[in-house]
Amino acid sequence: MDDAGNELGDRIRALLSSDAALEERRMFGSRAFLVDGRILVAARNGGVLLVRVTAEHGAALLTHAGATPAVMGARTMSSNWLDVAPNAIEDDDSLMFWLDAAREDSAALD
Repeated sequence: MDDAGNELGDRIRALLSSDAALEERRMFGSRAFLVDGRILVAARNGGVLLVRVTAEHGAALLTHAGATPAVMGARTMSSNWLDVAPNAIEDDDSLMFWLDAAREDSAALD
């Protein structure tokens, strides 16, 4: 994990620290943040945020600047997985928008 990814991970942990169910784990070269064993978000290399949402919400969120379908290796993921560019999450309010989107959809992804 590079410095930008580690910094993003630290920011995520600080913003979600009040959630007792939050678990942090290294997965797929990222720092993943899980709730009830499911990935909520992950801090990726380059400070890219990986966000897990419902397919319907993901399609709508792709209209936001900096959001693209997530890519893992050579594979483009489904619309449940979004990458958010570092310039779209520069401040805590914009990062919190994406964290809230993931938390809202988390229960629907069972």
